[in-house]
Amino acid sequence: MTIPVYPAKPSPGDRIAVLSPSAGLPGLFPLPYELGLRRLREEYGLEPVEYPATRRMGSTPRERADDLHAAFADPTVKAVIASIGGDDQITVLPLLDRELIRAHPKPFFGYSDNTNLLAYLWNTGIVGYHGASVMCELGRPGAMDALTAESLRAALFTSGPYELRPADRFGDVGGRWDDPATFESEPPTEPGGGWTWHRADRVVEARSWGGNLEILAWMLMADREIARDPAVYDGHVLFLETSEELPSGTEVFRVLRNMGERGLLRRFPALLMARPKAWSFERPNDAGAKARYTREQHEAVLRAVALYAPDMMVVLDVDFGHTHPQLVIPYGGTVRVDGPARRVTVTY
Repeated sequence: MTIPVYPAKPSPGDRIAVLSPSAGLPGLFPLPYELGLRRLREEYGLEPVEYPATRRMGSTPRERADDLHAAFADPTVKAVIASIGGDDQITVLPLLDRELIRAHPKPFFGYSDNTNLLAYLWNTGIVGYHGASVMCELGRPGAMDALTAESLRAALFTSGPYELRPADRFGDVGGRWDDPATFESEPPTEPGGGWTWHRADRVVEARSWGGNLEILAWMLMADREIARDPAVYDGHVLFLETSEELPSGTEVFRVLRNMGERGLLRRFPALLMARPKAWSFERPNDAGAKARYTREQHEAVLRAVALYAPDMMVVLDVDFGHTHPQLVIPYGGTVRVDGPARRVTVTY
């Protein structure tokens, strides 16, 4: 197994590639995209560099792979960030040149469907960063969430430990991206409620692996970038999140059950489970429905863990994935889960 290493960090003033490895949604929704680009320039001092498929819906997997190769090979580009996710990045993976990317390692930021690339980088020996897309986090209406902005700044520019902390308030309800009025104020938020710990009687410090649960399930089905030998993940910290498609508690349990049957779950002594997104335009849940959805997911996770990894320490509702604020998780980097102290520290 290749042990992932941290690629060199950019500095303010550097160029950063902005790619759409999944869907060219910047072409359909320019308002959050342009806002995200402006914040990259004005708040982070980075110069975005776009590629042929960045704003184009319907680009082929080959065109998106070509953009990735160009971004990683360009010595003037110091980092790569995804515009957003999508649902077919798995078709890009077979077209990637692993040796080219290994020879030009760079920090890559993305989540959701970008779990494909993060796992690919993990297997290539490069630490990636789960979080911070241009359209969602940088393009948040009104202002970036302070915790998100701080975490992203630390992940972009610094090396060393960074303590994650629970959000006082969070939000998962948004406005229409094609309506200018959406961007005149910040989205609504509600009390955070903190994190919930199970079997928090130990300290686990190890490299991380995981990502979006639905995407990992697809990767398992397609046999892409998942180790054939589950022992590869022994001792790692697992981190998982679910998307705006709102998979049911039953579906979450089944995916975890299948990971358990494959011998995966018991390899991880600790699990960070993200605060689930519980609202979407297709399912505009009220407060009661959101609470039920969250509770059902928690129950599904704990049921699967009890069956397949009964000694696993679990932290629920950690602020990463499809939620605001969103904390960046180093994919393949070091994560320390301190149960007795109720603290989670990552190494950027």
